[in-house]
Amino acid sequence: MAKECNSKTCDKTSCEGCSNKGKNMDLMAEANAMSNVKHVIGIVSGKGGVGKSFVTASLANRMAAKGFKVGILDADITGPSIPKMYGLKGSAKGDESGIYPMETANGIEVISVNLLLPTEETPVIWRGPILANMVKQFWTDVIWGDLDYLFVDMPPGTGDVPLTVFQSLPVDGIVIVSSPQDLVKMIVKKAYNMAEMMNIPVLGIVENYSYVKCPDCGKEIKVFGESHIDEIAAELNVSVLGKMPIEATFAEYADKGEFDKVVNTYLEDADSHMPA
Repeated sequence: MAKECNSKTCDKTSCEGCSNKGKNMDLMAEANAMSNVKHVIGIVSGKGGVGKSFVTASLANRMAAKGFKVGILDADITGPSIPKMYGLKGSAKGDESGIYPMETANGIEVISVNLLLPTEETPVIWRGPILANMVKQFWTDVIWGDLDYLFVDMPPGTGDVPLTVFQSLPVDGIVIVSSPQDLVKMIVKKAYNMAEMMNIPVLGIVENYSYVKCPDCGKEIKVFGESHIDEIAAELNVSVLGKMPIEATFAEYADKGEFDKVVNTYLEDADSHMPA
């Protein structure tokens, strides 16, 4: 009879007779029994401060406006911003079946750690494995119902949480968010290479902070320098889904908790890259 692995005694020699040798260990988590999510899309970046939450919410708004049922899983546990952007306050409710997400004014289902804490200013001081487990519970314990798209707003980098999302959720593809700084090539490639190693398709790249329009003459001013996103996308053989300027009105809506009113036309090309 084939030997089974024992985590305390298993080594290279003892694994020679293991029935699981040569097999990929399936780490996929099972969704809540009352959830039926067709497509999971991750929004990622290699560094912080590039506007992942802004892109996540913009894509969610666009798909919701087209009549799709949409949700946002806020996986940035230590820096959640989605509830604030949509003006969601209070605590998410639950029962023996699981936790119910809160709904934005434009019908998007949202779950975030900020909807489970005493106040939105309460800090989350947890180590990586606990953060990752919380994100997994947002998939297994939250009652999403019927969704066409679940957008996952990831924390920056390639650590525990993105790894957990890629391994535990049925991610159909990712959107990489970047900015025009000189380090962009390295940053984009880190996110791209992680997705490739995890066999996750890259749907495209979004560049944020591309320029700011002069309010008087309309000239585009490249505050952070010239864009290199087209050449990087060509090198990686992925699409550029949009180049977004610094738009003060969008920031105002987010600050007022009224991001549901935002129609981000700079991401029109992203629509056709979403899985059908």
